[in-house]
Amino acid sequence: HSAGVSSSLSDALKRYKLEVSPNKAGRRWEEVRLDKLDNDLAFSGERIGEVTVDQVAEWRDSRLKVVASPTVRREMTLLSSVFEIAKREWRWCATNPVREVKRPSNGRPRDRRIQPDEEQKLLARLGYVEGVKPEALQQELAYAFLIAIETAMRQGEILGLTRATTHLAKRYVRLDATKNGDSRNVPLSLRAVELLKLLIAAAGDRQELFRLKSGSADAMFRKVRNELEIVD
Repeated sequence: HSAGVSSSLSDALKRYKLEVSPNKAGRRWEEVRLDKLDNDLAFSGERIGEVTVDQVAEWRDSRLKVVASPTVRREMTLLSSVFEIAKREWRWCATNPVREVKRPSNGRPRDRRIQPDEEQKLLARLGYVEGVKPEALQQELAYAFLIAIETAMRQGEILGLTRATTHLAKRYVRLDATKNGDSRNVPLSLRAVELLKLLIAAAGDRQELFRLKSGSADAMFRKVRNELEIVD
């Protein structure tokens, strides 16, 4: 690496990607974002110690015209981490200008709940039959959807469930290293237990409860939702 103080912000983004990101749960997302920051920041070629609060604020404002505020908040958080490490551990700069820049508000939370009639329409379209174990992938998606409503788990967490992580007798599932890097237990309602029993029965000898993968689940769900004209 180029010697300390003469290092550019671009050098810091690259070093962070090599040394820091590999240890994190959200590694892939972070690496893609670091490359993007390196390419897109008008000031990435400047010495890291000379980047100003105004430059960061201008970048924030230009990003807000293109993407939603939660995305800008995440990007600012990442950029701030890069400056913090460069300041504290590498001694490449004396300050972190991102800390001085106000974060955009987190926007409207997604507080729209699905309505019972919409739920019924989706389940019907996905071929879900109460009490019948899933065979088609669309039926698996219906199960994932119902478990999400019961547990508020994320889609990726639900589709990743295995026999080993599912403790029906004690009514919880164990999630290892979730999105924010923690392991946690998720309590199960009686309804969730019923759904999981049928999934385990359907899985036969498989460890994984779902054959469905996250990418295809997304596409399938969107397609059905749009066909049914369920908005928001």
